[in-house]
Amino acid sequence: MDEADFTDHPVRPYVITSGRAHPSRNTIRPETLLRVDPEMPTPVTAGRQERALLDVCRGVLSLAEAAAHLRLPVSLVVVIASDLVDSGHLSIRSAAPRHALPDRDLLEKVLNGLRKL
Repeated sequence: MDEADFTDHPVRPYVITSGRAHPSRNTIRPETLLRVDPEMPTPVTAGRQERALLDVCRGVLSLAEAAAHLRLPVSLVVVIASDLVDSGHLSIRSAAPRHALPDRDLLEKVLNGLRKL
């Protein structure tokens, strides 16, 4: 598929997403890593942008990189990717490591120390 097809496309982005400006999940950010689930076939109802995103994400790719490859706005790719994650065709992984929450006892000691001030 020629990437220029998307930049010259006469359809406005809100039409592609059925008027939605926000994804169904708020965990997808530009640095979120996307990967196609190889077990899932391409959805029959997928449009051009969905198929193109699935093609680009055959390996691990960040959402921002996928948007650049497709020459689509990141905000549009977030909505499309969110739909594909919801249907099980894409999997996501946050690029940022998760931090463990501090122990409750430690927090209580800090709070008690602050109260003594």
